[in-house]
Amino acid sequence: MSMETVGSEQSRDKMRKDKKKRKAETEGPDTPSTSHISSNPMEKKKQKRAVDKERRRVESEKKTEAKQVVVSSELKSNKSAVISPTTSGLPEFHIAVFKDLAAAEASIREAAANSLVAELLEVQKAYDILENKEVVEGQLKLEAEKDDGLNNCAPSLRYAVRRLIRGVSSSRECARQGFALGMTVLVGAVPCIKVDALLKLIVELLEISSSMKGQDMKDCLLGRLFAYGAIARSGRLTLEWTADKNTPYIKEFVGSLVWLAKKKLYLQEPAVSIILELVDKAAFGLAVSPSIFLPCQLPVEVSLNHVLEAPGLKEWFESAMEVGNPDALLLALAIREKTGVDNKDFGKLLPFPYSPSRLFSVEHLSVLSNCLKESHFCLPRTHSVWYSLVNILLPENVQQDFDPSAALNSTRKHKKGRKGSSAEEDIEKNLKNFCEVIIEGSLLPSSHNCKNLAFNVLLLLLPKLPTSCIYNVLSYKVVQCLKDVLSAKDTNLFKASQYFLREFSEWVKHDDVRRMAVIMALQKHSNGKFDCFTRSKTVKELMAEFKTESGCMLLIQNLVDMFLDEARASEETSDQSQTTDDNSEIGSLEDKDSIGAVGTSDFLKGWVVESLLNSLKHLSLDTNAKFRVQREILKFLAVQGLFSSTLGTEVTSFELEEKFRWPKSAISSALCRMCIEQLQLLLSNAQKGEGPQVVPSGLEANDLGAYFMRFLTTLRNIPSVSLFRSLGDDDEKAIKKLQAMESQLSRQVLFCVASFCRIERNLGPGIAKNKLRSMRYLLIQLLLQVLLRPQEFSEATSELVICCTKAFRSSDLLASFGDDEAEGEDSPVFMDVLVDTMLSLLPQSSASMRTAIEQVFKCFCEDVTDDGLHRMLRVIKKDLKPARHQETDSENEDDDDDDVLDIEEAEESDEAEMDETAERYEHADDSETVVGVEGVSSELPVASDDDSDEGLDDDAMFRLDTHLAKMYNAKKNQAGSETAHSQLALFKLRVLSLLEIYLHENPGKSFFIHWDC
Repeated sequence: MSMETVGSEQSRDKMRKDKKKRKAETEGPDTPSTSHISSNPMEKKKQKRAVDKERRRVESEKKTEAKQVVVSSELKSNKSAVISPTTSGLPEFHIAVFKDLAAAEASIREAAANSLVAELLEVQKAYDILENKEVVEGQLKLEAEKDDGLNNCAPSLRYAVRRLIRGVSSSRECARQGFALGMTVLVGAVPCIKVDALLKLIVELLEISSSMKGQDMKDCLLGRLFAYGAIARSGRLTLEWTADKNTPYIKEFVGSLVWLAKKKLYLQEPAVSIILELVDKAAFGLAVSPSIFLPCQLPVEVSLNHVLEAPGLKEWFESAMEVGNPDALLLALAIREKTGVDNKDFGKLLPFPYSPSRLFSVEHLSVLSNCLKESHFCLPRTHSVWYSLVNILLPENVQQDFDPSAALNSTRKHKKGRKGSSAEEDIEKNLKNFCEVIIEGSLLPSSHNCKNLAFNVLLLLLPKLPTSCIYNVLSYKVVQCLKDVLSAKDTNLFKASQYFLREFSEWVKHDDVRRMAVIMALQKHSNGKFDCFTRSKTVKELMAEFKTESGCMLLIQNLVDMFLDEARASEETSDQSQTTDDNSEIGSLEDKDSIGAVGTSDFLKGWVVESLLNSLKHLSLDTNAKFRVQREILKFLAVQGLFSSTLGTEVTSFELEEKFRWPKSAISSALCRMCIEQLQLLLSNAQKGEGPQVVPSGLEANDLGAYFMRFLTTLRNIPSVSLFRSLGDDDEKAIKKLQAMESQLSRQVLFCVASFCRIERNLGPGIAKNKLRSMRYLLIQLLLQVLLRPQEFSEATSELVICCTKAFRSSDLLASFGDDEAEGEDSPVFMDVLVDTMLSLLPQSSASMRTAIEQVFKCFCEDVTDDGLHRMLRVIKKDLKPARHQETDSENEDDDDDDVLDIEEAEESDEAEMDETAERYEHADDSETVVGVEGVSSELPVASDDDSDEGLDDDAMFRLDTHLAKMYNAKKNQAGSETAHSQLALFKLRVLSLLEIYLHENPGKSFFIHWDC
């Protein structure tokens, strides 16, 4: 290093003298010598160790001082060292630029490279015009004379080239980047620097020996890599080929890179990128001026005749399959894409003849799977081979060729009728093969790194992924892997999976079709439990993004299709035996067989039913648009929950001009009940919303209850459609009464609005209409309750119809309805009957029906009598275990209240069988009954370990059975008591709600009722 900074012979002599002086000091008389070693063997060992220790100390000090001298001299020379024109006759060359080439800031490095090239160009121009060049070389012999091939270069230029090559092996700051940049610009700007000389110098100056340690060898290898990269970017190889079509330098250059790629794994991908830069890209770099460095590109024949014939390349391609070499595959794909010519030199990496369909066939992808799997070594970065494959798999214009409307049809089994172009079908097929063989078959069953790589590769597909192919990307195994990873937060892939879902959510943010396809894939492949398994709100948040009428209609349509489509659900259920990991299983085969496709399908369908109604929560639509959405949901819930088809799975209604579909296999009764409950809730929410509007034609618009009753009547009139369950005569009569009364009240609503309703003339039409509307919705809810729980509400139905007749009997429309009883002096007051009817409906009614009851009570509460309030307060006062000492009258009143409460204390069905066991031992000898477990262990003999039955005789067994029966009876009575108390508590709360409504609607009234009345 000192010779590189010397400007005169005097400085070199001074350094030699300093070196001799230090040597004399270190070898002075104080230094231990072997001549003074004692003859004693032990003493000899001690003295020898002391001599060795001192020698090592002196050597260490010498090295430290030498380094300090070199560094200080370099710093001094970098400030002012130049090659003086007075001594050489050449322009000045400031070598301080080499320091700036290692700067951390890119702008400083670029400025230093430009300055380096500018000065050296001036030096070389002056050197070229000199006549006596040997004199100048003798004056400026900066290094020992060597046969380096730079014969026509000025001494300063030779020095700069050699120093740049040595500099690319330095790990100091950004020395590699800066010196490679300087070398790129210099080699491209100065034609006298020969390529063969550069290739020779790189090997000589960065020689790798067997005695090198790990870091030194790594520095030399990386230095060679950066030097070769500088040559490739300089464009000199293209100039060499232009001058001589048979130049050997391209083959030698590529062969050197192949040697580097074979040497170390971390050099493989950058070496291939340099070859690709030579083959595929124009040679770009920092130019001093446009005339110095122009971009250029190698033609196709160079790739075929020079690159592919480089030494070692064919063998590298042939061994790529066995060792798993993704970089060889990347190079083969790039050369094939550049040349467009089939070549057998690629070995088995590419099909022959080549085509995208052959490349992405199942057979060839199986061959490539090992190469692609090994690309996980460069994580967290994704290997370049995946970008190349994605570009071939999904061309730039792929989204323009696909129809977004067909996106969700691809999730159905019966998509055969959908026609598409052959190119579109080929892309779908290739993508499906790629996901099945590489993603699902190779990466997901492997290590955590391979799973992480699978997520990264799928994200690469997103920017150009057609919406119709989402179902192939979010396949069953991908979703199962996400479920397994996200179910435990301590896994290594947890953050990667979270990032994967966030990217998908962002990708579908502004596209309803994409969002729907993602929801369908996640839920269908997880049986509707994705959020439950992953402990996230992914699907819920995606569902909340449907805020427009068109988006919500799309959601409803596809949820209905998912409910009706059983083919794919059953197919995927049978495929659950294939796991996403070799070391984990998703349930045993016995569990899968016991669950079956029916249970899986029921849960998914249940999620569909719940999601339909939840989709309304986030809508911000006007009344008409919201009514249209509610109507679509209502039709589906009514068809699936109330009816079944006796002829096939499709029925067409000519009156409604619609086609109704059912699943191929009948849905369970639990799903029917769920549909009815959701239907009740939908009607209840509609009742709470804005009231119906009356159009000029006299018809009531946007009334969901009225539409439901007409829809129900229409479907019941279709011969091939029947109710999902057969009803008894009482229930049939009750339904007919409810339908007829609701129809009369619907017309009465219009009559009240038009003629100010005689029965409520003094209150105005608004109150009358509210009474009619609330009573109508109570009738509708009661009708659904009859269908939901037959044989329980027929009596309450008759009472409620009578109440409606009495409440609106002044109307001409209801004058002839029913068989009105002649009212005498003993006839009950109308409001007392209505209160009793509502109290009888409260205990066993659904939440929606209780809401309807509260609405009716709110409209009629100002007419509630004191007797009605007394009966409501008695419910609050009611206790299941009254005091023993009571008067007869109060006991009779409590007996009457029991009829009103209608509280059931039914036991479970399996308890009936246990009752027989309890009765069987009811008359057992109580003296032999054992109390408590301790008694059993103390009185009964202890069973042996071999046979537990041999330790008990017949009497002991009898006593044990008797004891168990009594314990069961006590537990049963206790549980029944708790059930009755809980029912009574709920009933009291519901009655309290009615009393709260009464007090709120009648603030001026007060009542004082004694609790002992």
